[in-house]
Parts: sequence; structure tokens; C-alpha cells
Amino acid sequence: MRNLKVMTAYRGTKYHGFQRQNNALTVQEVLERCVSKVLNEQVTITGCSRTDTGVHANQFCFNVHTNSSIKCLGFTRGVNGELPDDISILSCEDAPEDFHARFNCVGKEYVYKIHCSESKNPFASDLMFHYRRPFDLEAVKKAARYFVGEHDFASFCADCSNLSTTVRTIYSLEIENNGDSVTMLVKGNGFLYNMIRIIAGTLIDVSEKRFSPDDIPSILEAKDRLKAGRTAMAHGLYLNRVFYTEDELFGGNHRP
Repeated sequence: MRNLKVMTAYRGTKYHGFQRQNNALTVQEVLERCVSKVLNEQVTITGCSRTDTGVHANQFCFNVHTNSSIKCLGFTRGVNGELPDDISILSCEDAPEDFHARFNCVGKEYVYKIHCSESKNPFASDLMFHYRRPFDLEAVKKAARYFVGEHDFASFCADCSNLSTTVRTIYSLEIENNGDSVTMLVKGNGFLYNMIRIIAGTLIDVSEKRFSPDDIPSILEAKDRLKAGRTAMAHGLYLNRVFYTEDELFGGNHRP
């Protein structure tokens, strides 16, 4: 039996996240329907992550076991021909039989996009968080530095009740500004439920002077969700890249 490693991208606006649900349309449901049709067999795909309702993906990996002998290019073209316009297959390759899209992932990168303007952007209403106030870029950059490294992120988790540990490592958190757009680019070894959205919301609160940049260490130390800031809107968040080797994750450099 073959094991296909597939990269996909999707606009999450119409979907209740990636993972299949009984009472709502999800990305997994649509992908499985189209993949099964092309492979001519009923399959279940395994995703690299769960994404919330409205969250997007620039790169999302899944694997699928199949008896089909279809070529990878034929798979990509065939599934893309069945998919709606808001989901796309980016690539397909044969992987080892034991490859697992979630468990073999060594790191992820997320991006949070903000449109900073009094006027809304009609071309990004469901793709960027619209923020009407002045954005204090320097304060936010200063606050962002405190998140880098290994920390207990319990204060930045919406529900940690079923987790054995809330310790995670953030390798980088970059804040970039281009015109009226601000992006937060976060790379780490793993993320808790709503962790990126709470970090983004807390950084927005820093911009609004609800927190000072130097408050971040005490918020981390508190291990209390109520001490952190807001949960930023889902539609500004994208799973940007997934990594399966440390060379991919660190660009050939040593671990930070």
C-alpha cells in the first residue's frame, strides 16, 4: 500500500476548521470526498493539525494510504479538478509507509495578518483582521521578544485541561510592517489551542497600552489565561508552513 504525502492550501472562510465534524462542513470532509473519487476508493486522510473555523492555510500537509497506482501529478491534477476554488492541492509525493502528517511534523509557522486603516479593505474582509487604531509597532516588537524561547504557555491556551504539558518553544516571532499591513510571523515546535490568536491579541493590547511590553514575562509566569489579552479574530490567522526536517525548520542552520 502506498502512502502519499500531500501539501494543500485553503481559504477557511466557509469551513468549520479542518477536522471532520458531524454537523458542519469542514476542509477534511471536502478533501476526503474529492480524494476518494480520484483514487476510486473510500479513504480517510490524516492532517498535520487542526485549524479553527475561519482559519486559513498557505501550506497544510496530509497523508493518505491508497492501493491506487495513480501518478502523483495525476493525483494533483485530478483532485484539483474536483475541489472547490477555495481548496487547492499544491504537491503530492510518495512517502514511507509509516509517515504521519501530524506525528512526524517537527515544527510549524503561522502568520497573523492585520489591516491597519480607518477604512476597510473590501478585498481582505475575511483574510485580514481590520484594526482601526494606530499600531505601535515598536512597542509590539519589544513585547514579541519575550515570547521567543522555551516557556510554559498556559496563559496563552484556551483549553489546557487535557494536556500533559503546556511547555512549548518559539524559535522566532517577527513583526513586519508594509504600508497599512502588519504581519506577525511565528515559528515554533508546536502550539496550544488558540495560542497564536491569544499571542496576537495580547500584542494588539500592548499596542493599545493595556499592557506594557515588559508585562509579558509576568503574564507567562502566571500560567493563567485570564492574565493574558484578547483572542484575536480567526480570519487573520494562517498556517503558513509545516516542517518535517530540522534542515527545513532552521534553514540549514543550527537549532537556536
